[in-house]
Amino acid sequence: MSIKSFDEIIAMVKSRPATKRVVLAAAHDHHSLEAIYRAKRDGLVTPVLVGDAAKIQEMLAQLGESIEAENLYDVPNVEEAAAKAVELIREGKADFLMKGKLETAQLLRAVVKKETGLRTDRTMSHLMLLSVPGYHKLLGCTDGGMLLTPDLNQKKQLIENAVEFLHRIGYQNPKVAVLAAAETINLKMQDSLDGAELKAMNQRGEIAGCVIEGPISMDLSISKEKAEMKGYQSPVAGDADLLVVPEITCGNVMAKALVELAGATMAGLVLGAKAPIILTSRGASSEEKYLSICLAAAGCQN
Repeated sequence: MSIKSFDEIIAMVKSRPATKRVVLAAAHDHHSLEAIYRAKRDGLVTPVLVGDAAKIQEMLAQLGESIEAENLYDVPNVEEAAAKAVELIREGKADFLMKGKLETAQLLRAVVKKETGLRTDRTMSHLMLLSVPGYHKLLGCTDGGMLLTPDLNQKKQLIENAVEFLHRIGYQNPKVAVLAAAETINLKMQDSLDGAELKAMNQRGEIAGCVIEGPISMDLSISKEKAEMKGYQSPVAGDADLLVVPEITCGNVMAKALVELAGATMAGLVLGAKAPIILTSRGASSEEKYLSICLAAAGCQN
């Protein structure tokens, strides 16, 4: 199974009997509130808001919305708001976490605290899903937002994070393309060697639940025509569900180029913690935040 559009993800969340609770840290953020309340109106989530209550109420009034008293926590200091939002996840009072009007580093400091945070034994990594005109299904990409220059072990873990998440939203055996500049192994290129080793790990059963091809070039991973022209045979060629990029700049630039130049839409979240975390940038559109909320709600454990 593959998912062709974000509409399928939204329908998936709507079909579930209970709505998930999203806790917004430093919730006095207009675009984030706009996205969350759109998701609430669509029956996808229940908002839990932590931050400066007076500012939050003012923004909600501007949006024509309201919040139940039990789901509003007045914590004006943003670092304390981050800590409280994480605490609500740990206490089972919210299902996933979203960044509001604070810096990513401020939220992550609360997330990674050893005794009170949301860390697991996994490396945390970022997963994006993109709806790209001209591609026949949603296209995943990792890691374009968290790990700067992942080594082989980190690449293994970010694949495991992404594959586990994709399983939760309905994929049985996602096709994973470990990208490099060329599909042939080059001993002078670490990305090429990592791709070959990750494929070997998959074949040995050390990375399960997916089919990994690597190293493979970008064009062969998404174009059957290009693969046929080169005589390249792989179940992943032209049909990748997930692209594994060499380092953060590659993934970040590729995703933003697809959005700005090719009309793609995007959702993203951080995996590897005890709950999904939405860390959209300050420049993210309300639509991207909305789709990220939908994606996180779809991937929460039932």
